[in-house]
Amino acid sequence: MTYNYRTKGVCSKEMHIELNDDNTVHNVHFTGGCNGNLAGISSIVEGMDAEEIIDRFDGIRCGFKNTSCPDQLAIALGEALAQDKQ
Repeated sequence: MTYNYRTKGVCSKEMHIELNDDNTVHNVHFTGGCNGNLAGISSIVEGMDAEEIIDRFDGIRCGFKNTSCPDQLAIALGEALAQDKQ
């Protein structure tokens, strides 16, 4: 399943995530934001279990913001998993 998520409160505007049937994450792409950092995040999470990513990235903040791109990825994956269960 490909899941598209419009971010909130961060420089990146959108992300696209492929989530396999076994809940592994592939091909995460961000639109906007800090390209080098986001390319790094995409590389790190490639092939990881969605729940593990959520556990590691949930609640990470960027500067004085209440969220961050990793936190937004955790939120997006949580929504994708919930949508997949329906």
